Amino acid sequence: MKPFIQQIFRSGKFIVGFSILATILLVVTVYPLLIKDPPLTIIGQGTFFRPGIYVNVYDSLGAPQYILNLDDAATKRIASRLNDNDRLAIKAWLIAADIPEDDIQIENTEKLLDQWFSNYDPARRIAGMTNAQRNYYIRLNGSIQGLLSTENAILARRDAETGALEEASSVIQTSYVNVNQVANVRILPLGTDNFGRDVLTQLVAATRVSLQIGFVAGSIATMIGLILGLLSGYVGGIVDDIIMFITNLFTVIPSFVLLILISFSIGQNQRGAFTIATVIGFTSWVWTARAVRSQVISLRNRDHVNLSKLSGHSIVHIILRDILPYIASYVVMAFILQISSGILAEAGLSILGLGPRTTEVPTLGLMMNWAMIYQAHVLGKWWAYFPVILTIALITFSMNLMNTGLDQVFNPALRD
Repeated sequence: MKPFIQQIFRSGKFIVGFSILATILLVVTVYPLLIKDPPLTIIGQGTFFRPGIYVNVYDSLGAPQYILNLDDAATKRIASRLNDNDRLAIKAWLIAADIPEDDIQIENTEKLLDQWFSNYDPARRIAGMTNAQRNYYIRLNGSIQGLLSTENAILARRDAETGALEEASSVIQTSYVNVNQVANVRILPLGTDNFGRDVLTQLVAATRVSLQIGFVAGSIATMIGLILGLLSGYVGGIVDDIIMFITNLFTVIPSFVLLILISFSIGQNQRGAFTIATVIGFTSWVWTARAVRSQVISLRNRDHVNLSKLSGHSIVHIILRDILPYIASYVVMAFILQISSGILAEAGLSILGLGPRTTEVPTLGLMMNWAMIYQAHVLGKWWAYFPVILTIALITFSMNLMNTGLDQVFNPALRD
């Protein structure tokens, strides 16, 4: 056994694939121990928060303040609240409001804002402007109020007796706080999704569930394909005809189409992760059965098998002791590919809305489905779907690389 394992780990492709998969498994195992938040908990009152470090504004006001004189602070402040797209949008509104285009200079922030505040009227109806565009201009107008102001921000409190507001403190524009001294800080490396849920926490949980689905589906498909392939290849005759007839039926009907029909007939409330994995397993065994059958046919007339027949051993004994060990390596490779196919099948089903029910646990496919429904790809919210695509690609790539490495080890014709 030890030389066998050493031989496997001499394959560079297997080592790379195994390392990628082991890293993914390590992350999905350790991360929930450190971050115990449920993956579907809504933490953001809004959609698609950008990745970054979020500091509680209320707590930051009470944190120790430091004065930093940074020359580019004002420039960055303006750029964060008035980007190039906003400047072009302001120009478009001013032109529509009959302001000569030559008089509008989007690079001159002071003049541009002066023209905007002098002419903008939220009640004015611009021809061809949609409600979405009108709401955008209203939000933009509110966000850039006081953008060029150099005055301090006044913090006021209401007097309990008179009800009048009185100054409590002020914040100057050169005040900074140390993030380590703020009470409530939340790091969101991948931001939030369309429901305001932490994408990274959700992604880790979804990866774990998708791997479980792939493992269950791969186990079922490999077991069915192995049993049918062994019986068909060794027994032959009427048994082979019946099994191959069933196999041909499943071959004629595309497995994914059959998977869609079965998943749809089950219904949303009954579609749990294990149920979907079982359905995938029962619809993806065909190519494994065919491949095992061809391997067994090439082995059933070997000398050691004929000797076992002459010794009076049973069919079960011959299959398990004299044939199965010779195709065990091939079965392992088929199992790896079945896991990968199971994960991709679940992702495809979930994108179509036929995956596991959404109220329990996330899967990689469900995350893609949510991102598509809420148009993350259209809005440019890459963190809602790109990490999912990358995770699926890494899992399937690592497994296919492991399979290629094993094939080089077990197949003498492919050895270096």
